[in-house]
Amino acid sequence: IIKLKEGNYCATFGERCCEDGEKLCLMEANDNHEEEHTVAEFIEFCVNGRNDKSGEWTSKGVGKYLEGGKEAGGQLVDQRFCPRIVEGELRYNCVGDALVGIIHKKPKEGGISAVGGTGSIYTYYGPDEAKFKNLTDGFLTKDLPLVMPALGLPDEPIPLWWTTDFILSSPEGTPAEEEKWIVGEFNCSCVGISRCLAAYCKD
Repeated sequence: IIKLKEGNYCATFGERCCEDGEKLCLMEANDNHEEEHTVAEFIEFCVNGRNDKSGEWTSKGVGKYLEGGKEAGGQLVDQRFCPRIVEGELRYNCVGDALVGIIHKKPKEGGISAVGGTGSIYTYYGPDEAKFKNLTDGFLTKDLPLVMPALGLPDEPIPLWWTTDFILSSPEGTPAEEEKWIVGEFNCSCVGISRCLAAYCKD
């Protein structure tokens, strides 16, 4: 999560560009730690990784996010921040086009990451949970048929086992039937069984 330390945002998007020396407050989404860097240091870290120009980083990451280009998976995603992530996100566990379970993942107090091992609280629901009916119905009946075509894979089947993480983006007080949820990520490469994490081998 990237914020300007001075908070001097422009009234209209694109009115100005940040200067290299402006300070950024950064929060790592995978462990909730925070650090500060200049715009120039942040860009250098993203492009070339740890060096004298990027400064000293406490992040577990090594930067160099564009290394190897598109062919090697190099990319940066500028994703809208949804402040209601502090209330938690919903992970929909799916097998093919069938929803098999819902997990509400709430970050620990003061954090924004609900990754396992960060103090987040997990609550488990069945696929027919009434409180999420509007989201579930909309996702399974309206949105799901559009997912693979939107990814440029119209002739490919839905993955066998995959998850979707939803973050509520509507203002507080919005009626449930009018709520808007944003997909934070799709995952079909390293899907975990949250209930079994306590038993996995860490060595």
